Amino acid sequence: MVRGEIWWTELPPPRGSEPAKRRPVLVIQGDTYNRSALSTVICAVLTSNLELAKAPPNFLLEKAVSGLEKTSAINFSQIFTIDKSYLLEQVSMLPKSVMEKINAGIKQIFELPE
Repeated sequence: MVRGEIWWTELPPPRGSEPAKRRPVLVIQGDTYNRSALSTVICAVLTSNLELAKAPPNFLLEKAVSGLEKTSAINFSQIFTIDKSYLLEQVSMLPKSVMEKINAGIKQIFELPE
């Protein structure tokens, strides 16, 4: 797996407002760590709840770009670490132009300096 790929995952039962069920996620962890012996990966949740795209820094990911059946919202408030074994099927690789928007969203949610 590499940064920028969308995968289907089957998440464990949630606690509180954690993401759950079978859903697409975006790998946002750096490739140095993806290639390492770590058994975990950092992802962002994709959701078909398009209302979430209205909350900055979230944004819409059109189905033509994502390879998914539906337009989705990237939900930066649900960035999480999961075991790589939960990743079931690779869907697509996002283009560099979209990854630049994702990088901006990550900087915003973590209040990272420019």
